[in-house]
Amino acid sequence: MKLKMTALLITSLLVLAGCDQAEKSAQQLMGKAAETAKQAIDDTHKAAEQAISDATGGLISKKESSNEDKDKTESSSQEI
Repeated sequence: MKLKMTALLITSLLVLAGCDQAEKSAQQLMGKAAETAKQAIDDTHKAAEQAISDATGGLISKKESSNEDKDKTESSSQEI
């Protein structure tokens, strides 16, 4: 009887350890996915700006970002 209880306890601990590892892997995967999505958005934004510039012949120029705008951008790209 003691052997069965010990085996059950060890099995439970192994399952919990496996769940913890799965959670860490999922967090890493989500972090990579968020970074990839951010990069895609940035690339799309740059391409759109270039397309507008080409279409208008450079008549519309991008305004220089103030420090406040840069701070907003940096805070929005922090970890999700």
